[in-house]
Parts: sequence; C-alpha cells; structure tokens
Amino acid sequence: MPDDEAIRQNVLEDLQWSPGVNATHIGVSVHDGVVELSGHVETFAEKLEAEHVALSVKGVKGVAEEITVRLPSEKKTSDSELADRAARLLSWDARLHGDPIKVKVERGWITLSGQARSPRARDVALSDVKRLSGVVGVTNAITLRPAPAPEDAKGQIEDAINRQSVMEGAVIEVSAQRGTIILSGSVHSWAQRAAARHTAWAARGVSDVIDNLHIVSR
Repeated sequence: MPDDEAIRQNVLEDLQWSPGVNATHIGVSVHDGVVELSGHVETFAEKLEAEHVALSVKGVKGVAEEITVRLPSEKKTSDSELADRAARLLSWDARLHGDPIKVKVERGWITLSGQARSPRARDVALSDVKRLSGVVGVTNAITLRPAPAPEDAKGQIEDAINRQSVMEGAVIEVSAQRGTIILSGSVHSWAQRAAARHTAWAARGVSDVIDNLHIVSR
C-alpha cells in the first residue's frame, strides 16, 4: 500500500501525463489515502477529468475536489445561450428516448431535472452538456421513472459481480427494497467499488443504488 507522499507524486505525474488536463494550476495533497485537488482549470470537462485521473491512481480511497472553473473571457457564454444549446443538444440525442429533460442555467452552472427511463439515459444527459463551452458546473437532478425491480434482481446482481475478475477478494452483500438496491461489505479499491455500483445500476428496473461499501487494504 503506497504512502500518502507516494500517492501524491503518482497523482501529479498522471495529471501531467493526461492530455485532457492542464495540470499547471492544480494542487494536490493527500491525507490517509484521500486526495484533495485544488486550484483552477478552464473547462468543466477538464475538472471532471482531473477527478477521474486521481481516482484511478492505486491506493486512492477518495477525492475531495476543490477545483474551480475559470473561463477565459473570450469563452464566456450568456446563460440564455447556454441553456438553449444544452436543450437542443438533449432533444437531438436519440439515446434519451425523448425523455423530457429540463435545463436551468445560472452563471454558467447547469441544473438538469426531469425523469429518465434508465440510469444510462441519466448519465447520457450529463455527458451531453458537461463539455459545452461556457459550462462551469453541472448538477444532475434527473430522477428515474419508477419501475418495479424483478424479484430475482438481487441474485442477478450477485451473480454478475461474482463473474467479474476485477472483483476478486471483494466481499459484497446485495439486498433489494422494491426498486432500491443496497450494497454493503468491503472492497479493496475504488475501481471495485465503482464496478459494483455500475453492476447494480445495470439490473432492469433499478431506480436507486445505496452504496454502503467500505474500502479496506489487502
């Protein structure tokens, strides 16, 4: 298990290596495996990429993100123009199945609301708007249309988790309450935790996933 300073150096090196991040104005500190990112970037997509890079480093238990988005003056876009572009982009995306997604913009910060048919559609909506120029942040308040989870969802999720090689050594318990899946137990990395959540969301009819998993060292 790498110590905090080793993790910090690895995060810094990966940030500098990543083509999607300008690490010049990003600061990194680490305490007990939790990485804190500070400083500023020029786009919201770059901010998300920096968080993704940090989470991918071995030994990282979590990320506290304090990066701000500072748009160059020539890239600033009015809220009304940004809202119009976002709404049109969402309406054109066939993957959303025509789900009525609402867009609100305040000082460059987009809030998405409405209901989507699946977790994938919810993620697609976020992916569509996060790279628009002029965006400084996104709140994804889209909810899922209620649908009953099949009675065997618990068993399906457990089987799917057990089939994945990345989940080796993880001890995960799955329980279901109507459309809500609850994950508890322990994993050995952030990647295992994310994979377990993704597997739970993939089950048909799941409307929410509660992640009570703990990351423990091997």
